[in-house]
Amino acid sequence: MYRGSSSYASGARTANRRHFEYGRTYVLVPAPGNPSPAKWFDTGDLTEDGPDDADGMDASAAHIANLLSSEPADVKLGIGGFSMGAATALYSATCFAHGRYGNGTLYPINLSAIIGLSGWLPCSRSLKMKVESSQEAARRAAFLPLLLCHGRADGVVPYRKGERSAETLRMSGFRNLTFKVYNALEHYTIPEEMDAVCKWLTARLRLDGSRS
Repeated sequence: MYRGSSSYASGARTANRRHFEYGRTYVLVPAPGNPSPAKWFDTGDLTEDGPDDADGMDASAAHIANLLSSEPADVKLGIGGFSMGAATALYSATCFAHGRYGNGTLYPINLSAIIGLSGWLPCSRSLKMKVESSQEAARRAAFLPLLLCHGRADGVVPYRKGERSAETLRMSGFRNLTFKVYNALEHYTIPEEMDAVCKWLTARLRLDGSRS
């Protein structure tokens, strides 16, 4: 999923799109139940001290988890996205580690991979405390593979926002994290980045992906 406002969804500019599929793939474009169909949640101003839409984040993460909960128990589940989709994926990672959504409701699924492209980590202020709240939360955070990619020329979600998100996740116990930087990349994806995603998924999950 990558949907956002017109600027947040500019990943649609990707040239030479490549298709890859690992088992069943859900592509979520319209934002479910949101008055604005191009938005998943209120993004605020994306500053370090900006407000977080915790209710919107919980609703978005729950929608994804509910879709994935219908998969067989032996299927490896992962969440990935671009921009606002990346924010939802990273928020889902924190819910999985903590075992609960921000509102206290139990998080219902097991995750095996998280991918965030040109995004940021919402609701990060209390993350370290939540992960350290139990040994099980710390264990889940430490072993969950995460891939974050960001362009230094991103004018929508600033590079520093993505870099800081990676730093916060690492400091909070997410040790299995890869952060890839693309020097000239703005707020869209490129084939080189998609190739990196394919290779990372195949290596981390030991899957056989196919591209065309």
